[in-house]
Amino acid sequence: MKKTTIVDIARMKAEGRRIVMITAYDALFAKIFDEAGVDVILVGDSLGQVVLGLPNTLGVTMEDMERHTGAAARGRKRAYLIADMPFLSFQVSPQEAIRNAGRLLQAGAEAVKLEGGRNVEAVIRAIAASDIPVMGHVGLTPQSIHRMGGYRVQGKTDVQKERLMDDALAVQEAGAFAVVLEGMPADLAGEITERLAIPTIGIGAGPRCDGQVLVMQDLLGLFDEFRPKFVKRFAEMKKPVQDAVRAYADEVREGKFPGREHSF
Repeated sequence: MKKTTIVDIARMKAEGRRIVMITAYDALFAKIFDEAGVDVILVGDSLGQVVLGLPNTLGVTMEDMERHTGAAARGRKRAYLIADMPFLSFQVSPQEAIRNAGRLLQAGAEAVKLEGGRNVEAVIRAIAASDIPVMGHVGLTPQSIHRMGGYRVQGKTDVQKERLMDDALAVQEAGAFAVVLEGMPADLAGEITERLAIPTIGIGAGPRCDGQVLVMQDLLGLFDEFRPKFVKRFAEMKKPVQDAVRAYADEVREGKFPGREHSF
């Protein structure tokens, strides 16, 4: 299968083909997902919770993102690779945002994703003008949980709907090649998708987006700290993994492993 590019992603929206995106944080899973045929791999700052054990994404650093982006980049060959810009990596100034986005590309990403709408228009414009592809992210933005009062669905009122539409348009006008729509009513996400010329990727935003993304640990049934309504667990891998480790532990304790066939 040929390498997926930013041109292919734009063409998929034009042709009505759904875009498949999934998170990965290391070389092994990036390789597995790449071979499974996903279009886009996102090295998300969600690694704060599902990899590093943090309570939210706010503690994720540039160094964390660089390390995991490099690992995922080495694992995949075909999928388009996007890296999240972590908290405080783009909010201070457009110049610092450009430098940090460049660091992620040097680590192996092909594009960066950052959260916000009209408030980050100038930052998106500056990064995109530096020939670094940018994916936007509007709606429920996890880096803004303290302002939002938690992980709450956005766009329920008419005022919020107008703001989110404006945010999505601002992201497009600033030069983003695509935008994630998170945690909003399906009808609103559908309206935004129809209005925008760039692809929309939904997560908790209903079926009318141009594509979908899920966190790999949610999709595989590995993460139990919380289960959002929008997540479909396509497998329940936690128990089989635990069963395998328990079987290993039992055989070690009983002296059954390693056997002669596992010994030199």
